[in-house]
Amino acid sequence: MASTAKIKTKLREWRDAFVFAVVVATLFRWSLAEAFVIPTSSMENSLLVGDYLVVSKIHYGSRTPRTPLQIPLTHQKIWGTEIPSYLDWIQLPSYRLPGLQGVRRGEPVVFNVPQDLLDPTVRPVDLKTYLIKRCVAIGGDVVEVRNRQLFINNRMAENPEGLMHSYWVTAQDELSARTRDRLNLGTDDVSLLGRQADRSVKYRMLLTERQKAELEALPFIRSVEPDREVSSRMGFPLFPIGTAARWDGDEYGPVRVPAEGMTIAMNDSTWRVYGEYISKYEGHDHVVFRKGRLLVDGKATPTYTFQQNYYFMMGDSRHNSLDSRYWGFVPEDHIVGKPLFIWMSVEKEADLVNKVRWSRLFKWID
Repeated sequence: MASTAKIKTKLREWRDAFVFAVVVATLFRWSLAEAFVIPTSSMENSLLVGDYLVVSKIHYGSRTPRTPLQIPLTHQKIWGTEIPSYLDWIQLPSYRLPGLQGVRRGEPVVFNVPQDLLDPTVRPVDLKTYLIKRCVAIGGDVVEVRNRQLFINNRMAENPEGLMHSYWVTAQDELSARTRDRLNLGTDDVSLLGRQADRSVKYRMLLTERQKAELEALPFIRSVEPDREVSSRMGFPLFPIGTAARWDGDEYGPVRVPAEGMTIAMNDSTWRVYGEYISKYEGHDHVVFRKGRLLVDGKATPTYTFQQNYYFMMGDSRHNSLDSRYWGFVPEDHIVGKPLFIWMSVEKEADLVNKVRWSRLFKWID
């Protein structure tokens, strides 16, 4: 009898310790910091596939949970399955606690993407797909891309060190593995397009300015030309649909990012740009735009004043990134946190000896 009671006591101790650990980890993850991994190459060469990041929630202010019926320490699905890890039967109002700073131009940001072009599943805000991009413009800014160069408020923006663009590269013969390694070209950076009639070899490459200069200096490289067909290959229309018919990823805008307190006149043109955000993200129950007139919760209004800030995000690999040029602005209530540093970096295609990128461990993120 005493032995059975002792076993129950041990089991209870283990259960209590497990519950306590889950509660502490959940609170830490919600309020302070969370670990993320880079799954795609849209931020190369600044952030690489396989970089594991620590993301601060307190810099921009932690968000109170919106979806309480969720398995702890999960996001969209139960680990290793396609089963949803949450029920959206209850949705709570979400508030943001005071933060250390606001979102600033030029810094990488983790956020819930408002419109996931690759997964149309409708989810609560806090369970939408996580993305990390660079915030290039904040509320009130005017964004424009001219001949691949980003301009903010009609001024040339500072380019991040790892910024990449797509180029057509023609070489006398196929590049050796040694040449690729010397130029630090990953498998996602190089696409072999085949031999030409004159026996030369054509590639499509994603290159930084430094890589482009090094490649052009090689004696067996015949030409390095800008790739002007990127937007058509992406397979998605640019934002805003219709208004941006004459734009592409290299010649984009101008478009103004909404800011809290910014007032705009409502007409067909402004509705095409901002209508989705007024109807979906501004907290209104009923929004109708008909015959040039806006009705918000039954009240006609010739102008509209935004209730929150929005942001324009772009990937550093500009020609390999589905970003705000395609799905639009990021509302402030979709902002998750600020990446601080890389705590681990793994090269999946490397051999066991070179699996860990030791030089990137504990690297601070700019």
